[in-house]
Amino acid sequence: MRVVIARFPFDLLKTQVQDAMKGIKAEPVTGESVLIGRRHYPVKQVGEIITRQDRRDFSAGEVTRALSRLGFVCRPAAALVPPTGLTPLETASALLGHRPEPDRTAVGKESAPQRPTQRSE
Repeated sequence: MRVVIARFPFDLLKTQVQDAMKGIKAEPVTGESVLIGRRHYPVKQVGEIITRQDRRDFSAGEVTRALSRLGFVCRPAAALVPPTGLTPLETASALLGHRPEPDRTAVGKESAPQRPTQRSE
């Protein structure tokens, strides 16, 4: 399929992109990402490898559109921001796509320690 990245046309196939990314270690994802195989790659890293151009020559949007047209699953940068005010377990669950229900038994007033009663005799 013909895609245009940084004003240059490229004839790419999904299998060519997969082959080009084999053996490439994924960099930490800080923005938009694409799922190739079982790894999430930054779209700029993939664009640099498949076009052999510097990352400053193209935008993440150009590569995202091209990879989406080829059939890859792309995630926006907003999907990486974890929700605030959650415990680490809830944050991890939210990043995996599941929001656990809060524990309702622990919510409420805490019991104060009881004072021993004194007997007057």
